[in-house]
Amino acid sequence: MVTETRKTSPIKVATASFIGTGIEYYDFFIYGTAAALVFPRVFFPEATPLMGTLLAFATFGVGFFARPIGGVVFGHFGDRVGRKRMLVLSLIGMGTATFLMGLLPGYALIGLWAPILLILLRLLQGFCVGGEWGGAVLMAVEHAPAGRRGFFGAFPQMGAPGGVALATLAFLIVAQLPDDQFLIWGWRIPFLLSAALVAVGLVIRLTIGESPEFEKVRQLQERVRVPAVVAFRTHSKQIFLVAGIYLSQGVFAYICMSYFVQYGTAVVGLDRTGVLLSVFAAGVVATILYAVFGAVSDVWGRKTTYTVGAVAMAVTIGPALLLINTGQIWLFAVALIGVFGLAMAPAGGATGALFSLLFSPEVRYSGASIGYTISQILGSAFAPLIAAALYGAFQSTIPLFIYLLAVSLISITSLVLVGGPWGRREAQRQNAAASSSTVELTYAR
Repeated sequence: MVTETRKTSPIKVATASFIGTGIEYYDFFIYGTAAALVFPRVFFPEATPLMGTLLAFATFGVGFFARPIGGVVFGHFGDRVGRKRMLVLSLIGMGTATFLMGLLPGYALIGLWAPILLILLRLLQGFCVGGEWGGAVLMAVEHAPAGRRGFFGAFPQMGAPGGVALATLAFLIVAQLPDDQFLIWGWRIPFLLSAALVAVGLVIRLTIGESPEFEKVRQLQERVRVPAVVAFRTHSKQIFLVAGIYLSQGVFAYICMSYFVQYGTAVVGLDRTGVLLSVFAAGVVATILYAVFGAVSDVWGRKTTYTVGAVAMAVTIGPALLLINTGQIWLFAVALIGVFGLAMAPAGGATGALFSLLFSPEVRYSGASIGYTISQILGSAFAPLIAAALYGAFQSTIPLFIYLLAVSLISITSLVLVGGPWGRREAQRQNAAASSSTVELTYAR
């Protein structure tokens, strides 16, 4: 017989998911900013400027290769022993790796060991963040009341642009230092601050209860021995569709917050402070609008809302590139806010509920995490590197436009292939399933 589990307040869980995910993505994103502004000169000083940039973005990308492993490991134990414990462990691991990066000597002091240690710590970051997203989303979605899962599922998603804004603000402050001081010790401060942020995140996460849907699975003894294997056997279509759907969102995010920082400062010649302020403003706008469109997805349906975002990204990226190439900082800001802050928001707001509800509870952590991290490897990992290489080869942003348009089309096609109803019918069916406590597989397999 299933006993009643005391449920933590949905808003408390959602807030904890937002703060915890924001801290983890702060850690992950300060690396991207540092890769654009610092690492070519600190860790690859003997390379040419273009090669130093490519090498720095390559180290940025290797962290993504550990994400599927993290997704499998954290997903396995998240489906076996609980969501909450895995979220605590992922936060500790991420904070440790980021803090150690802030202490890492540069190439001038320890030679080749500097980039090697940087890569190893980046792999640890990737491993931990690979298990973070799925658990945070599930905690928010599985605690949410019927009819509000889109809204509450948006909170951990808000942590990504929130982390971007916080990371950019940290670099914006230290970027006011003279170049020599910034390159010697100033860039380390945002990394070292991670320790204090992680302590705050741990206190918050330790106060929330376990997911009620996981408790139900545990009490009914429905846990599976190897969730990742079962997820691939029973939900393989959903796993790969999640990867395809998220492709455009991940690629656009890392192009906006990492490559455009480098391109704006090194190629267009924009002021570093103005560029970072633009990224900060776009992150703040996105954080607010993710919650708005999460709530909208409870009415419009998850797929419809996400599709609006995928189409908006494809439509806005061409004009955004033209605005960036004007060399006017205010137009650069308009471009970033337009793409990262506005166009991506419908997709970002709908992501949590859409991806969670594609999987049944006993394999939900594993399935959602694996699909998400596959997309990160195929798209996000080397998006800044690909962008830099395309511009280096063609001295034009037209190839970058074609690349971004292609990933948008892949996401839109994947959404169509999900199956099931669209719009209000999709939302009504999911809300009815939540109210009756049935497994919420609204979509066709």
